[in-house]
Amino acid sequence: MEFATQFLTDVIKRLRYYKALGDKSFKQLSEDEMHYKPSPESNSIAIIIQHLYGNMMSRFTNFLTEDGEKEWRKRDLEFEPMELTKADLTDFWNAGWEMVLNTIEALGPKDMLKEITIRSEPLFVYDAILRQLAHYPYHVGQIVFIAKMIKDKDWENLSVPKGGSKAYNAKVQASGSKVKEV
Repeated sequence: MEFATQFLTDVIKRLRYYKALGDKSFKQLSEDEMHYKPSPESNSIAIIIQHLYGNMMSRFTNFLTEDGEKEWRKRDLEFEPMELTKADLTDFWNAGWEMVLNTIEALGPKDMLKEITIRSEPLFVYDAILRQLAHYPYHVGQIVFIAKMIKDKDWENLSVPKGGSKAYNAKVQASGSKVKEV
């Protein structure tokens, strides 16, 4: 398989993995918990979702033909509390990821070396994708951390549980399969 094709396949797999981490975190939280802020200067999960949605829609709308920072985006407002329900937040989350995944899935190997811009900075398509592949997991990690902090002992682990590495690795080795993430 051509490298660029494999790159796109792997990027999509990784992005779906990070979306799943968020999905599994949200399922454990109440509506009020989605708005919990660990400190006055911290962001709630709701605000992180608002920001991701704004970023995803801006970056991936007309990805190959327009600057990734759209004039209609109001980035600063993404960090202000909005009166959104858990269902509204889930809709934002899903719409943002759908935009990202549909756009990347529509790309082909020949698109990887095309030049696009984000805030007037020229980037190759593959580099713009890598930029987002670093950005989105950063925020998903924040979401998981806040959710885990909220749920504490009631947190349902999303990966290998504490103290469970040896047993997990033995199970994977015995099955002869690759280590499954999430």
